[in-house]
Amino acid sequence: MRIRNTALATLLLAGTALGGFAARDALPSAHAQAAPGQNAAAIAVPAAAMPGFADMVARVRPAVVTITTTETRHAAAGPEQQFQRYFGNPREERPQTVQALGSGFIVDAAGHIVTNNHVVEGATRVTVKLDDGRELVARIVGRDPRTDLAVLKVDGANLPHLSLGDSDKVRVGDWVVAVGNPFGLGGTVTAGILSARGRDIQSGPYDDYLQVDAPINRGNSGGPLFSQDGSVIGVNTAIFSPTGGSIGIGFAIPSNLVQRVVAQLQSTGHIDRGWLGVATQGLDAGMAAALHLPNAEGALVADAEPDGPAAKAGLQAGDVVTAVDGHAVKTPRDLARLIGDLRPNRPATLTLRRDGAERQVQVTLGELRDPRQQAAAEQQDQRQGIGVALQALTPELRQQLGVAGKVNGAVVTAVRPGSSAETAGLRPGDVILGVAGHDVADPQAASRALGEAVRQGGPVALRVMREGRNAFVAVQPARPNGQG
Repeated sequence: MRIRNTALATLLLAGTALGGFAARDALPSAHAQAAPGQNAAAIAVPAAAMPGFADMVARVRPAVVTITTTETRHAAAGPEQQFQRYFGNPREERPQTVQALGSGFIVDAAGHIVTNNHVVEGATRVTVKLDDGRELVARIVGRDPRTDLAVLKVDGANLPHLSLGDSDKVRVGDWVVAVGNPFGLGGTVTAGILSARGRDIQSGPYDDYLQVDAPINRGNSGGPLFSQDGSVIGVNTAIFSPTGGSIGIGFAIPSNLVQRVVAQLQSTGHIDRGWLGVATQGLDAGMAAALHLPNAEGALVADAEPDGPAAKAGLQAGDVVTAVDGHAVKTPRDLARLIGDLRPNRPATLTLRRDGAERQVQVTLGELRDPRQQAAAEQQDQRQGIGVALQALTPELRQQLGVAGKVNGAVVTAVRPGSSAETAGLRPGDVILGVAGHDVADPQAASRALGEAVRQGGPVALRVMREGRNAFVAVQPARPNGQG
């Protein structure tokens, strides 16, 4: 279970008064005054009409599974210098086998299982245990880190399965039920209400979570959230907690988003998303007034990537996107979600405001690529001699990696297993700022500098940024004959 730890959570909890069922259902007070001439002892307080979930749980629980993952991790053999802790040193590490538990649910008779990406990411072996005691080996069909969803597949006979419902029909205040495997206690059922919709917990560009107060904890990740009719209206994913345990604030991915992602993962094993090629920011009242906008709604374009879809369509810094194909854009998150829902290479109509006037722009979307897909497409790692693929530091990557200011460089999008780069501890997401004492502004400059280092032989010092911190890495380039 992904956990959001923050001191604010404690403040929110301390400032929340928890009312009992009597208060919520407006039941008469036990201390009510008797009517004149009426015996107080004769006043009957009606029992609260509480919903029962036993029949529904009996129907759905057989399709909820416990997921066990096995992962090989590298742990340091002993005390290390800060430099080694930061970049890692495989030669001083030993592999460890780690097991973890999560939840999931079967969605068809063929044995496809929905869970969270973070439950199975990095797993070398995945097994599932059904409610009837069967244990089956699962393979990963596809994963989508951006929405934290994954699809598994098991082979078995007479597999119970669940249907995905319409999460838009569930209202705040409706009863919801979570089933999962908290702390290894498989088949656990908890109930609560839908507390809020559209929550952004800063976990990714497409956050649109349902908030619930049904208790969910570690191990509930990937388990289903049910409406009262037994349909799945969400996938339990995260909790908001200062302690690591449930305080009654949990988050689930809405089933309508789950349906779209799962359908693609089942079909192709990956997600094709539209890409606009802009960096955006939100608006406040002051900025809206300065840009002559009627309100503070929309996504302000801070930068448009050269030769990207937006730039080719004529978008420029200062434009405010207010709709995509007629769907309102109130925040940058709305824009990211709407564009991400569209397929690449298709036209889209953007409504925007520029210089106080509204206009519409037709744009042909590009493809939002996973760094590993980008690396495979560019096929650069062999030419650079150390075993990395590089990509330009685009506005979108600047946002994702937290690169601020006028920093330039080349983003590592893939590291070849067994390469010199892997030995040195480089990993995807690192930004190469300099090679052999010379700054590099883009992948082309980095490639040329690395190529020269290959010709000269000997180790080369790379200046690298990771998570906002700079450090130097010594890499031994591959020899010209291709041997590392």
